[in-house]
Amino acid sequence: MPFAFCTREKHWCEFAESAETGESVAFCQAAARRWGMVVICPILERDAAHNDVVWNTAVVIGHTGNIIGKHRKNHIPRVGDFNESTYYMEGNTGHPVFETAFGKIAINICYGRHHPMNWQAFGMNGAELVFNPAATVGELSEPLWPVEARNAAIANSYFVAGINRVGTEVFPREFTSGDGKPAHKDFGHFYGSSYVAAPDGSRSPSLARERDGLMVADVDLNLCRQTKDKWGFQMTARYDMYAEYFAKFVKPDFKPQVIRDPSL
Repeated sequence: MPFAFCTREKHWCEFAESAETGESVAFCQAAARRWGMVVICPILERDAAHNDVVWNTAVVIGHTGNIIGKHRKNHIPRVGDFNESTYYMEGNTGHPVFETAFGKIAINICYGRHHPMNWQAFGMNGAELVFNPAATVGELSEPLWPVEARNAAIANSYFVAGINRVGTEVFPREFTSGDGKPAHKDFGHFYGSSYVAAPDGSRSPSLARERDGLMVADVDLNLCRQTKDKWGFQMTARYDMYAEYFAKFVKPDFKPQVIRDPSL
């Protein structure tokens, strides 16, 4: 299906499927089994157990074709044409890390990459490689794209695979963001540029901006531990101090810690 969550048209919900028995999941299970690969399968999930509500979900399929588990998107954008809360809301699966035959992986879905604590929580749960499957367009986010995944890899001492689709999708009916700009039928150009970033600050080249591609990256997960030992970011993180601060911040009577110059 196209990235239709810009149009606000409900008929796109017809593409939603079960995370356990859906057609897309079954297709990826067969591929994983055939090639001995772990496959991440992003879908529009139909949750039959909870009144058929819809989620933005990534299913993790093991190298034997088994379903290891799933993660639902934590942060839902309400930016420009990204009207995704028309279809689904914030996920409820936390920050799971999936222990696979090839390492401990996590999935930071699309817009979640803009939230540093989202990246951090996956690292706190032991992730060695975090995938960020995304659908994002040039006018909105391209200046941020080369930076965010790389920063996350450095700050959390793990590898990151930043993945974006390619192309321009045109819809049959015009839609608007309600921002006063003219209605339009396309969402903008998905600029691809997928890459892999390492915890030591290095990164691969990007895939193309204008066409589909396949990247094969050989990553040494020992670098995660070596980087932690070298920099000590986790050892010096002061989680206790921030936990106390955040507990205060979420309360209605929170007062910012600002010391005002008495001469003002």
